[in-house]
Amino acid sequence: MTATRKYIVDTTLRDGEQAPGVVFFNYEKLEIANALDQMGIEELEIGTPAMGKEEIRDMAAIVASKHNFKTIAWCRATMDDLKAAIETGGDAVNISFPVSHVLLAAMDRDTAWVINRMETLIAYAKQHFSSVYVGAQDASRAERSFLNTFCTKSLELGADRIRIADTVGVMNPISVKTLFEELSSDFPGTDFEFHPHNDMGMATDNALTALMSGASGVSCTVNGLGERAGNASLEELIVAMDRSILSGQYDLTKINVLSKMVERYSGTKLPASKPIVGANAFVHESGIHTRCMLKDKLAYQPFDEALVGHSGRFVIGKHSGKASVDRFFKEKGISLNAVQLMRIMNHIKSRTRKTKVALDPGHLLEAYQKTIIPHAIP
Repeated sequence: MTATRKYIVDTTLRDGEQAPGVVFFNYEKLEIANALDQMGIEELEIGTPAMGKEEIRDMAAIVASKHNFKTIAWCRATMDDLKAAIETGGDAVNISFPVSHVLLAAMDRDTAWVINRMETLIAYAKQHFSSVYVGAQDASRAERSFLNTFCTKSLELGADRIRIADTVGVMNPISVKTLFEELSSDFPGTDFEFHPHNDMGMATDNALTALMSGASGVSCTVNGLGERAGNASLEELIVAMDRSILSGQYDLTKINVLSKMVERYSGTKLPASKPIVGANAFVHESGIHTRCMLKDKLAYQPFDEALVGHSGRFVIGKHSGKASVDRFFKEKGISLNAVQLMRIMNHIKSRTRKTKVALDPGHLLEAYQKTIIPHAIP
């Protein structure tokens, strides 16, 4: 199968929920799915049906809801998993096969078992799902000759897509580029999806590189939620895609609300400096930055924060300059002369050196009361 355009497979409800301690209630899954749908995400991997009846019920509820995305069930390479997936009523199934010597040995399997199992399971899955995807689990550590054999066999058996998984996150953009350029050359027209992990901190970079090097799609999670160090970050990836590969495919204004929803439901707090969605992603203190941004917001930002549903602001702290402080007081209807401004600046720097906290509006007005009003009284 040849993909007509680049696409995203969101796996927040499957791989994201595998993060330690994360459990999504049914209504939370439905709300997350709906938000992803509104953003325009094409496919959702909605769970692992082998987990039991409650998981199947939750997955079936998502399938039954009104949506535009394709629903995918993730399965191990077993007939029981496939039969459980059928109960969900989903559109597609992703059958995951171990392909590295590390995983094959750990699972007491060999390459012959993989090929034999593929013949049985893919044929069965094609009778029950509109799309059948096969996953090369731990492909990044597999022997390249066997990975080629795996891809060849998958296509012969009629698989609609091949997922190349960097299961323990050992790849980097250079190795990703090389792999997908070679796979695209060896298997022209094949729909390859890349599934990265973030163990080395490069999952999002690797995902973007894969899309630029021959992969048709990538899988990721909201906020990069997932096992160990997590997965590729949906919000970072689609903004990067919008600025490099394509534009307008996704509604970026929905990003911030979706991110906060998953943060709340997962109980996984985001760092303030998290790109795109962090609390400080569009907050400025530096005097040089704020002075320039009063003239042009893009002086020290890659784009207007409204693009991703965020709100930017200036804060007053140790590194603030006169321009931002003067602007704050003018907005309050207070005009300061040069001497008054310097008194307040000295107060701000003294206070923040002691407290290590930026000043909020209340503190700034308090500073005015302490440093300016006494001197204004004859």
